[in-house]
Amino acid sequence: MNLALWIAAGLLAAVSLTGGITKTFIPKEKLAAIKGGEWTGHASAGFIKTIGVLELLAAVGLILPAVLDIAPIMVPVTAACWILLMVGAAIIHGRLGQSTLVIVNLGCVVLATFIAWGRFGPEPFTG
Repeated sequence: MNLALWIAAGLLAAVSLTGGITKTFIPKEKLAAIKGGEWTGHASAGFIKTIGVLELLAAVGLILPAVLDIAPIMVPVTAACWILLMVGAAIIHGRLGQSTLVIVNLGCVVLATFIAWGRFGPEPFTG
């Protein structure tokens, strides 16, 4: 179970890191032109960058607290916050008729739920 939780956290951190870098460093106009990035055309640049920074922090929060053994409780807390972020993303993509991206968002919700449940419950980092 511990290995499965680490793998799930690694996958989610990779997704978060990719999205965070994209939203933080690629200009809004370029994001809006990419398939799946149409939602950015309706959002402010500041909002997009804020989401990007939150995703970068999530990538860190899913891995480093446990690896460094500094506040490892932040791993399931980060996963719980990721659930909220992905539900919001699914709503936005759903309103735009992007069902494939809604499925991706819901897949991330499943992974984050597994991590939060596993680390709060049967496989916490602290004994």
